[in-house]
Amino acid sequence: MIDKNVVKKIVDEWLAGKDYFLVDVQLSPDSKIIVEIDHADGVWIEDCVELSRYIEDHLSRDEEDYELEVGSAGLGQPFKVPQQYINFIGKEVEVLDKDRKKVRGILKSVHGNDFVVAVNEKVKVEGKKRPVMMDVDHSFKMDEVKYTKYIISFK
Repeated sequence: MIDKNVVKKIVDEWLAGKDYFLVDVQLSPDSKIIVEIDHADGVWIEDCVELSRYIEDHLSRDEEDYELEVGSAGLGQPFKVPQQYINFIGKEVEVLDKDRKKVRGILKSVHGNDFVVAVNEKVKVEGKKRPVMMDVDHSFKMDEVKYTKYIISFK
């Protein structure tokens, strides 16, 4: 069976000096390799083809037959690596926290494993009779949420 670390090393070699980053490498028991890459400005099909050829040039089909799929991380899919959070700062995201509570707002900042989402919600303000809509910052840890994903909007 093909070693996942070998595939990651090959992909990292191709990524060196490029603005792309590795999102995920998956290997199934039936020798299917799925490589997901991403870029701040999106992924071009030509680059997926180039990476696919690069991987095939560095793996031997004589040793093991495999199926290879190279693509971009899906736009509406949950984030898998910190770089995806960074790329979507200022954009609307949905977070499902560990308590299964959904929060929807603007990804405000990312610091290491922590990120902040500004959510527009009703807040009781002293001296006002009715709650007022305000942006409230919610802090999360990437490894403690069920998922975070970009909200696609056609406004």
